[in-house]
Amino acid sequence: MADLDLPARQGFAPDASPAALPSEIPLTLTINGERRELHVRPWTTLLDLLREDLHLYGTKKGCDHGQCGACTVLVNGQRINSCLALAVSKDGCEVTTVEGLAASDGALHPMQEAFIEHDAFQCGYCTPGQICSAIGLVHEGHARTPEEIREQMSGNICRCGAYTNIVDAIEDVLAKGTTK
Repeated sequence: MADLDLPARQGFAPDASPAALPSEIPLTLTINGERRELHVRPWTTLLDLLREDLHLYGTKKGCDHGQCGACTVLVNGQRINSCLALAVSKDGCEVTTVEGLAASDGALHPMQEAFIEHDAFQCGYCTPGQICSAIGLVHEGHARTPEEIREQMSGNICRCGAYTNIVDAIEDVLAKGTTK
């Protein structure tokens, strides 16, 4: 065991001391319309950056394995599981969380309004991820039928079972053509 060199096993030069390793990496993100100059540890996920460093608690930590969708945010308009993305890999990107969906005057995004109108939530834990995923889905253009909506939203779990109302809310937004 004495011949194991931990830094070498991690891909660092055998003579690299922990002090020589970078502790934080500079990062620029536009988060909910605001440009942010940040410094993050290389292993920080986008989810942890949003919740722990920036105090944007709307994005939820569910499974932390990319299986539940509670952490879904929009990156450059595309939905992603923020628990699976290293923050440094999104350098220069635009990130939208549920907090950034409403207009500056407080008017809700059409998808947020539809979720309220159709009672598309129960406990609310999954709702931010569901809404971000629904907005991404609409922009992707894959949602034309209830079956397609269900298939495309299958990565977002609702433990309370509000699926029918979620599909109804998405269909309503599609029918009105009111996406931003």
